[in-house]
Amino acid sequence: MQFDDTQLERFKADLSRLDDCLQKHGMVRAGQWDYERVSYDRKFQVTEGTYYLRIQGYAIEGDIDSSDALVQLLPPILGKYYYPHGVEYGDDEYYPGQLVKQCEKLLLNIKNEIEGFAE
Repeated sequence: MQFDDTQLERFKADLSRLDDCLQKHGMVRAGQWDYERVSYDRKFQVTEGTYYLRIQGYAIEGDIDSSDALVQLLPPILGKYYYPHGVEYGDDEYYPGQLVKQCEKLLLNIKNEIEGFAE
């Protein structure tokens, strides 16, 4: 499920500031990066299963591995985890309404914070 109304894709932000901001909101980068792309995930365990909220971006200047990159953000996505296959992000998945609302609130808080330092 893609969140199209967050406006996060308008932002370009410094990677180190983005790391700090998203970590404060429970979003983890861990090993989710390469030289050009970065992903931040937050895990949600609810009665209906395990879900992951993901915010992705790509470097428009610099490299992700150097932690000195300007990152263009993409629309966030929510996916359901299936053992052992992984996460499915399709629109045909079931997404609990309360979880979607929680993610929308989290994304709004993230957007409001990123607005303060994004280009």
